[in-house]
Amino acid sequence: MGRVVDPASVRWIGFSHFESDALNEWFRVAPRAQAVCRHRIDFLSTPHVPHCWYAGLFFDRTERTPFCSDLFFHPGDPPPVTGSNVVGPARESIVKGLAGPMRNDMPFAPYTESTLERLASLAPRTLALMHGSTFTGDGGAAIRALARVITDTLGAQPAR
Repeated sequence: MGRVVDPASVRWIGFSHFESDALNEWFRVAPRAQAVCRHRIDFLSTPHVPHCWYAGLFFDRTERTPFCSDLFFHPGDPPPVTGSNVVGPARESIVKGLAGPMRNDMPFAPYTESTLERLASLAPRTLALMHGSTFTGDGGAAIRALARVITDTLGAQPAR
């Protein structure tokens, strides 16, 4: 904690998984922060996008920001925020993953494309990535580009 930003300067705290048990610890190091519950947050059911049948994302309607979980996953040490290519690194991760033991971590289901289109139609301005740089810009276009990558790579794969 404290490498990218001074925790004392954090204004908002939210979670896309079940790490809310750490909220009190965050409040100790970020005393001016508030939980994002002051925003209008919706839970969006996204079965198998990106993973299991019970997958889902939070969407902050106030800021037009989906908390993307493992969508756009890209490992390494990327910058905290980018306004440029967020799809390229995600594509590289998907392609690389197809050759490894996690090749089935993101299934391609009959409704994968429609689920991603539903997310893109929300016209997000920011994509809050859990594993990668937060993207600012046309989030809908980025999600549609990711959908093409997923369809071209995972949709073309035989079942294993």
